Amino acid sequence: MFVDEDNITDLAVRRWATAHSPRTAELMTALVRHLHDFAREVRLTEDEWMAAIEWLTATGKVCDDKRQEFILASDVLGLSMLVVQLNNRFSPQATPATVLGPFHIDGSPAAPYGFDMSEGIAGTPLFLTGKVTDIAGKPVPGAVIDAWQADADGAYEAQLPEVDEARLRAKYRTREDGSYCIRTIAPRGYAIPMDGPVGDLIRGTDISHFRPAHVHCLIDEPGYRRLITHLFQEGSAYLDSDVVFGTKEALVVRFTERPAGPTPDGGSLERPYLHAEYDFVLQPCD
Repeated sequence: MFVDEDNITDLAVRRWATAHSPRTAELMTALVRHLHDFAREVRLTEDEWMAAIEWLTATGKVCDDKRQEFILASDVLGLSMLVVQLNNRFSPQATPATVLGPFHIDGSPAAPYGFDMSEGIAGTPLFLTGKVTDIAGKPVPGAVIDAWQADADGAYEAQLPEVDEARLRAKYRTREDGSYCIRTIAPRGYAIPMDGPVGDLIRGTDISHFRPAHVHCLIDEPGYRRLITHLFQEGSAYLDSDVVFGTKEALVVRFTERPAGPTPDGGSLERPYLHAEYDFVLQPCD
């Protein structure tokens, strides 16, 4: 059959429907239909099509083992958070999930209770304490909390080519009663990377390119649904305009100022510090 503007979509859908995997066939036929509908709706020009190809090419060239520009693109388009919502419909009692972000690194070092993962890095000391439980309130001993964050300048380890060791990231294991203690520094709100294709796109809009202050946490415990989440600082700027749509009210936590003296890890500090308390509640596997 010869191709024209009216039949090309049906022809392309029929071809992709021959995929050997039923799920691949479902995904690709829907993608073809939506792409063709988009092109027709906006009357896509050849120059615009080529600009999109060049943007995708540039995005791929920015990616490496420390930076994933495609994840960032997905984040700012709201796609990442939508996929999180579709795939993590936890019970109301469970801690909400949010985006992984582009700067998670596998292989963070194991850390004992109260270990300072910010050792040697300037900033206001921050202790995060609480318990990991299931939705019935039962403690989850031995659960690993993979924590990571940006520094006081808003930079992640993955953005610092001169850093060749773990920085502001560690894995903490809960005690028998489910309790944990993370020591770090207070995070700050920061701009997403604006030196790549995603930044070029954002600069052509009125979209704020900032994220509110937060600490990332990932808990992947057998018998429970994997939890990827953040703890956001109460009162932080950009809570209502997070560029990656990741803020949730249940994840906003008060960072309480404490005077110099005893600290939650059983030690002491000679200067004031911040303390935040949060209980992670895991969703059991179905």
